[in-house]
Amino acid sequence: MKKIFLIVLLLGTALLQAVAQQDAKAESILNKMAATYRQAGGISLTFGGTQRGKLLLKGNKFYLESGGIQTWFDGKTQWSYVAQNEEVNVSTPTPEEVQSVNPYALLTSYKKSFNYRYVGAKTRQGKRGQEIVLTPKASQDVKSITLNVKENGSPVYMAIQVQNGEKQEFQISSYQTGVNLPDATFRFNKQKYPQAEIIDLR
Repeated sequence: MKKIFLIVLLLGTALLQAVAQQDAKAESILNKMAATYRQAGGISLTFGGTQRGKLLLKGNKFYLESGGIQTWFDGKTQWSYVAQNEEVNVSTPTPEEVQSVNPYALLTSYKKSFNYRYVGAKTRQGKRGQEIVLTPKASQDVKSITLNVKENGSPVYMAIQVQNGEKQEFQISSYQTGVNLPDATFRFNKQKYPQAEIIDLR
């Protein structure tokens, strides 16, 4: 009995050490990804998966075009233009709301808001990367986020699982850094959409 208990104890200790190592590896990969992102300047990427689209990033600003909706965020104000309705919703989103639209926002909050673990090396769409699963520390709409990151810190794949069971997947098809993106890129330009009805939700 003592021998069985000792084996269980040793296995449990080994498992805890493995989990600690995995968490350390996950943190190392996330740190590298965040550092690469900060040093990249303007980023332009295209993606497929659940939806196809284009994402422009610079610091905490972004422009997203996907599913007939264009979204601009200048770090404070968000504009969402629905082409079908010719409407623009203007809002001041919370960090969680920004993250639901722009998953890259988690790069500034993962240490504070998420637990993370290293899953292993995986190939997605022919591209090999290190995979990490993040789960929020506090209850929110997002249940988990899966990231697959190349050795150089650039993303291969991202999936967001929400509490109602829905899953959004993003396969990164192109990724460019050092792109010149003026601040106006991240603000809605009324002159380009003269017929749009502006609905201010702030």
